[in-house]
Amino acid sequence: MIQYFLAKEAPSCEKPVFSIIVPTWNNLEMVKLCVASVLKNSAYNHQIVLHVNHGADGTREWAAEAGLDYTFSDQNVGICLACNAAYSLAKADYIVYLNDDMYVCPEWDLHLLDAIKEYGREDFYFSGTIIERENSGYNCVSAPHNYGTNPADFQEERLLKEYKKCMIADWQGANYPPSVMHRRMWDLIGGFSVDFSPGMYSDPDISMKLWQVGVRNFKGVGSSLAYHFMGKSTERVVKNDGRKQFIRKWGLSAHAFFMLYTKLLNHENGLAYQGVLSDPPATLAHSFQRFLARLKMW
Repeated sequence: MIQYFLAKEAPSCEKPVFSIIVPTWNNLEMVKLCVASVLKNSAYNHQIVLHVNHGADGTREWAAEAGLDYTFSDQNVGICLACNAAYSLAKADYIVYLNDDMYVCPEWDLHLLDAIKEYGREDFYFSGTIIERENSGYNCVSAPHNYGTNPADFQEERLLKEYKKCMIADWQGANYPPSVMHRRMWDLIGGFSVDFSPGMYSDPDISMKLWQVGVRNFKGVGSSLAYHFMGKSTERVVKNDGRKQFIRKWGLSAHAFFMLYTKLLNHENGLAYQGVLSDPPATLAHSFQRFLARLKMW
């Protein structure tokens, strides 16, 4: 059962620019750092909405004391249901999904909002850029830049001095948090798909659902940065087989979707942001990828 808690606010409280949804699962010190970074490093006023999964470590009590809006479940319901529950308390027009193991850098929100204003429409999906200590092979990640593995050894002062050196060019194929969409797009696609709980491949599913309703602008903003402590919750969860679920649902693999549609993995054009995309032509490559997807289901 989900419970909902809105913090008391002053009558003159201005409308937030972003509603920032943060699901968390017994990760108190990490989520404290995440929230502190939003409060410290944002250029605008935002609403932070947590979903507290289980909360056996005191997260629920801390959220109430901190005056945060939050939803609560007495067990871990996963990312998908958690985000949808938190969204029910969102007040802003722009909805940001942020992991609890991320620390946002100064003006992260300014650069995202500038990109939104420049586009001037609601049919978009934009991502900030994460900084990671290890090079995972993804060009859309700024790495390797090691500023710590957890709050205890986090080198915050050094990051705040050096984060601008981690900026990269805007990139194609937004998919990863911190991510932002207009609330009308969220409502249109129904938020996260709970059939992907606890959350593996829920990110590409969001992108595909947005593609299906006509979104063609998937932009990664290279100057909007967040340090990622890398998988502190996913290491503990029993994962769903999201790869096969995605294929069953959409008839092609997430890899093919990123390569042929949003161009996140299209190495022919590099990673550079390409602007508003067109529908891919029905080519032999598309037919072959769908054939491969069917083979992978066996």
